[in-house]
Amino acid sequence: MLLKSIWIQIIIGVLLVAALTGCESIGYYKQLISGQIAILNKKQPIHKLLDDPDTSEKLKEKLKLVLDIRTFAKDELFLPVKDQYLSFVELERPFAGWNMWATPEFSFAPKTWCYPIIGCAIYRGYFSKKDAFDYGHQLEAQGYDVYIGGVAAYSTLGWLDDPVFSTFIYRSDIRLAALIFHELSHHLLYIADDTTFNESFAIAVEQESLRRWLATRDNLKASEDHKTYYRRRRQFIELVMKYRKELKALYAKDLPTPEKRHAKAAVFETLKDEYRLLKQHWGGYSGYDLWINRKLNNAKLISVSTYNDLVPAFLELLKAFNYDLKAFYKKCQNLSEKSKEERHAYLEKYHPK
Repeated sequence: MLLKSIWIQIIIGVLLVAALTGCESIGYYKQLISGQIAILNKKQPIHKLLDDPDTSEKLKEKLKLVLDIRTFAKDELFLPVKDQYLSFVELERPFAGWNMWATPEFSFAPKTWCYPIIGCAIYRGYFSKKDAFDYGHQLEAQGYDVYIGGVAAYSTLGWLDDPVFSTFIYRSDIRLAALIFHELSHHLLYIADDTTFNESFAIAVEQESLRRWLATRDNLKASEDHKTYYRRRRQFIELVMKYRKELKALYAKDLPTPEKRHAKAAVFETLKDEYRLLKQHWGGYSGYDLWINRKLNNAKLISVSTYNDLVPAFLELLKAFNYDLKAFYKKCQNLSEKSKEERHAYLEKYHPK
């Protein structure tokens, strides 16, 4: 969930949007404002927590690691760290927020929502779980496929100093570093109205950043775990994309709705069957079980493709620049000045065939 604003801009945006679109927008922005204010009120400086004898040793160890990751991101990855991740917030809930995705029943064209300042995006972020699911039920009643997933972190794109949340601080060292690298990349480059570009760029930066970070740490097991994690991730994404392609072909057919609905359900069952075979190949690794075993629909597949469609192209582009991060960043920033169609056409040239 990306919120690009200082509070006066948010309040003005709420008033303008409410005047144009009615009460629903008032409720939506109200929960965003109250949610962010609650977080601001809970921020604790990391340096004070490290000096506090009541802070657990486990938390202190993780907070020290965050400071090390920040330094590496600034000095070695040239990411705009500034005052990000210098405070900690105990959220007392499993997620920082919830993102919603929605598509028509027989289409992968995502529903789009537009916001003051940041433009349009193909997902909608909530601090209130209840509000997210209430709106999701409304969309389902209108015939949409809806997927709502919890998120451990989000970026304010540098307008606010993002804190470390309890929702991700206790991850493994690798996953903690990955998340911070990913979110900081949004501060470096964000394009209004191009969610896939933004998220794929962040994933590519995350992967290259982890490769470099792990090279500085004398931990062979961590490096091997990292390679295994991304190999499985890539195989899982390829599986999802395979069946997204099959479903797109199905939706293009001129079939009666009941027949198309039945065929759609059958495709999802086949996807589950193939996942079980993949899981056996992984030796029983169950990291994607929760995702695959809950209701599958178009919106859920879109949530995967948005974050990954352009990642291979970005990684090939980085390779073409001999892994020179500054040159890579500059090229991506230049692409941000082009139209969405031109950006994606350029990256498609680097997409592995």
